[in-house]
Amino acid sequence: MKKRIGAAPTLVYPESDGEPMAETPKHLQVMTDCMDVLRGYFRGVPDVYIAGNMMMYYEEGNPRKSISPDVFMVRGLSKKEIRTYKTWEQPPTLDFVLEVASPSTYTRDFNEKMEIYAKILRVKAYCIYDPYHEIDPSFVGFRLVGETYEEIPFVNGRIPLEVLGLELGEHEGAVRLYDPVKSAWLFTSQERVAQAESRAQHAEAELEKLRAALQRLETTE
Repeated sequence: MKKRIGAAPTLVYPESDGEPMAETPKHLQVMTDCMDVLRGYFRGVPDVYIAGNMMMYYEEGNPRKSISPDVFMVRGLSKKEIRTYKTWEQPPTLDFVLEVASPSTYTRDFNEKMEIYAKILRVKAYCIYDPYHEIDPSFVGFRLVGETYEEIPFVNGRIPLEVLGLELGEHEGAVRLYDPVKSAWLFTSQERVAQAESRAQHAEAELEKLRAALQRLETTE
């Protein structure tokens, strides 16, 4: 019996645009840290999807109509693995996008991408952040009103993002998310592990002090 060979799809939606994921290690760190913090914060919510640097297609049948947000969040999509984002298969509108900008990308971030995010993907909150502060403004956030963006005023040095229930700001030289309910900065999983290890070491040191004190009491009796 001859083995049937399926025909290759005639229309291909590439998984990469051939561009590097980030311009510098610092840009990459901002992206990975933001995704990690958001995933940790929403880990108990089943229909919140967080990703970044993923090819996103917004017109069925036209692979040229694409964009690749550095970081994005969308509600209504389970935490399953997808290779590309197609708005006719996944939710067509996004909740949050962060673009990590530089002098070579800011024109597109503030013009072409902003237009697509506002009028096509209907991104509710759009933020642009330059970790090297080489562009002006280097840190700005927008909320969608109709089909246009209006700038979100800073509050206590942070950008309040109602769609996330969080605030975006700089903490110790890095962009971080802040929980206004707990009045606390949110940390990456690696940072949380380091903090837990530090607390464990401190607890062990205190226990050793108690043991030593107990031994001294026993020897004096």
